[in-house]
Amino acid sequence: MGRGGRTKDRSDGPERKCIATGEVNPKFGLIRFVVGPDGQIVPDILGKLPGRGIYVSADRAALEKAGKKGAFSRAAKQQVAVPDGLADEVESQIARRVVDLISLARKSGEAVAGYEKVKDWLSKEYAEVLIQAVDGSGRGKSKLSTPHYGSYIGWLTQAELGAAFGRQTVIHSALASGGLTQRVVEEAQRLKGIRQNTLENKAAGAARKD
Repeated sequence: MGRGGRTKDRSDGPERKCIATGEVNPKFGLIRFVVGPDGQIVPDILGKLPGRGIYVSADRAALEKAGKKGAFSRAAKQQVAVPDGLADEVESQIARRVVDLISLARKSGEAVAGYEKVKDWLSKEYAEVLIQAVDGSGRGKSKLSTPHYGSYIGWLTQAELGAAFGRQTVIHSALASGGLTQRVVEEAQRLKGIRQNTLENKAAGAARKD
């Protein structure tokens, strides 16, 4: 696996059809929604809310298309209200989910932060995932390499990574194998799809600081 952050093969898992694209994909790559009591579409990031699930690919363009083309109402077989800024809300909730999972991994000793600690884990082949802030210095980030057969997450901000480690900001982090690592990678991949349109702008801003 490389810097694209690919997850392990989960093609044998449950599949659902995206209401916006018509594509059928494993559930872990889609966002589940339900219709709330007030008839409004509600994102179900954890996949636990009661009600019939409506699925959209973890992709900002797909979410925006579903909201504008009446796809949610057709899937729900009733008129539903789609809140303004739905894609932004989904992005925010998934980002919090990723941060929370990294924080749990840290508390169980499966995550470290800071250049020297990450470098040490990488040199000892203890790290399976390299995480670097999208708005961190490009020169600094280039000094660390993704673990062989590991994954790379590069679309969280310094502040988001900092929140996972109880700090103001963090640029470099690593996850060990096992535990919560696969869940972090999967949720981070969903975040990448929703956040894709903003990644280039953040990276460009970071480059100007170099």
